[in-house]
Amino acid sequence: MARLKAGARTTGFKVAFAVFLAGVAMVATSLSIQHDFAFFELGYLFTLSIYDLVLAMLGLSIAIGMAGTIRQVQAITLGFLAPLVPMLAFFDPIFSVILASPLGHELFLIAPAAVMLSGAVLWLPERLRRYGAPLAAAVVGFSLSLFIGLDDFGIGIKDFMLSAVLGALWILIVPGMMLRPFRGEWLTIPARIIGSWLVVIGIIVTVSLYVPLAPNAPTPPLPTGSQPDAPAFPPLDPAMEEGLIVAPDLFSDEALQADQPPLPEEPSMPNEGENPLFNSRPEAPSFAPSITPPALP
Repeated sequence: MARLKAGARTTGFKVAFAVFLAGVAMVATSLSIQHDFAFFELGYLFTLSIYDLVLAMLGLSIAIGMAGTIRQVQAITLGFLAPLVPMLAFFDPIFSVILASPLGHELFLIAPAAVMLSGAVLWLPERLRRYGAPLAAAVVGFSLSLFIGLDDFGIGIKDFMLSAVLGALWILIVPGMMLRPFRGEWLTIPARIIGSWLVVIGIIVTVSLYVPLAPNAPTPPLPTGSQPDAPAFPPLDPAMEEGLIVAPDLFSDEALQADQPPLPEEPSMPNEGENPLFNSRPEAPSFAPSITPPALP
């Protein structure tokens, strides 16, 4: 407990913790206030949305926290930026060369490989980790450059790219600098546990990329004696099955006529003698007495 209190009082922890809180406040503000997002905001939010690379960068951040000297921290940071900066500066020509190479057909494996490498680094002893961590950071940086370059709307928005890179550096460096005041032998076992998780996650993601999608569910078999084009009838009432109610004859003349929609009534033609539009008037009744001529002798 005394060691934790002493580490929390160091200037390095206070500065790193302040930067961590500033980043969290910025992200929370962007997501809580309803507004039109600027490209600068979209950049660091985009980096946070790449979950597998975020896990890889957090694994490298633990390696930064376990680094014995500040030179090793700088080596990991430079290894991360070494492929990232030139890729984003000249993305189109470099990406065209990559697509023409054999690597162009396996680009989907870069992110899982980065996650597995960042986890494997945490299992290495310190004398090997100082060389393995920068190499793993280079793979993570290269994978991130592909994500940013392909999602940069194809027009190279500088605010978007700059913010995405700064967000990645915040994930990579800040947690590790917060951890450095507490480094020691006690951190070896937790680091290896986290490294094992990262390796397993990378393997699961890789296997999921190769497993084909499940086909559609097969059509249920037809009942015995039924025809494929036969109409489907609703199930009978249990009372009908037990013989308590007589089932209606679905094919009787009355049922067939009931299923058919009623025919439209034909419009009745008006009587010309009663419609003045046909230049005719109804015959007026005659009230004169009918006189029958007398019969001749």
